[in-house]
Amino acid sequence: MKNKRILVKFSGEALAGEGGYGIDTKVLDYIAHEIKLLVKNGIQVGIVIGGGNIIRGVSAAKDGVIRRTSGDYMGMLATTINGIAIVESLEHIGVQTRHQTAIKMEQISEPFIVRRAIRHLEKGRVVIFSSGTGNPFFTTDTAATLRASEIEATILIKATKVDGVFDKDPALYDDAMKIDKISYDEALKDHIKVMDDTAIALAKDNQIPIAVANMNHKANLLNIANGDYTHCSLVT
Repeated sequence: MKNKRILVKFSGEALAGEGGYGIDTKVLDYIAHEIKLLVKNGIQVGIVIGGGNIIRGVSAAKDGVIRRTSGDYMGMLATTINGIAIVESLEHIGVQTRHQTAIKMEQISEPFIVRRAIRHLEKGRVVIFSSGTGNPFFTTDTAATLRASEIEATILIKATKVDGVFDKDPALYDDAMKIDKISYDEALKDHIKVMDDTAIALAKDNQIPIAVANMNHKANLLNIANGDYTHCSLVT
């Protein structure tokens, strides 16, 4: 079944490319064209992006010099920087966007208002949701699931650099096995890392499927939006 409205979650590291930090404009342009392909095919798209390519709240606060709450707000600002980059890359190739943040930043974005966000989506605009949930102690995975629930997306796509969910880290173990389909409860088990537990529990409560997919496979996001889950792992 085709998913008319989706939410795509990108990690901040996805924008860093091989450099590991900052924003690689070649990667940014690639992501923009993948999103444009969705829009051209009539898919309504919301986006949440992390900030790990700039700073992580947990890492900033690990030695106690910076409080965890302040570290998390720093991370929210990092996601906003990435959100602006996504907006610019999409507008550069002719895709209409709107940028909404959970923290008020009137000079650079709209405040998050769910009815306004849905109206933008209905008009064919891509909506980028930045600054997480606006609260410390919550990850951007949780923010993605929350926004997907609020805009009534039919699927949440977690765009990664791997081909789905594995029984162990495929970067470390050659015998790692891909899991094509997994339940929410199985995903909550400690040895299988899909999203953080809060995000998965929220997806379960709202019955939002999570597709874990490799963003580097061209048109994979479109295939998933069209109901082809061949090249992803599906959490339901």
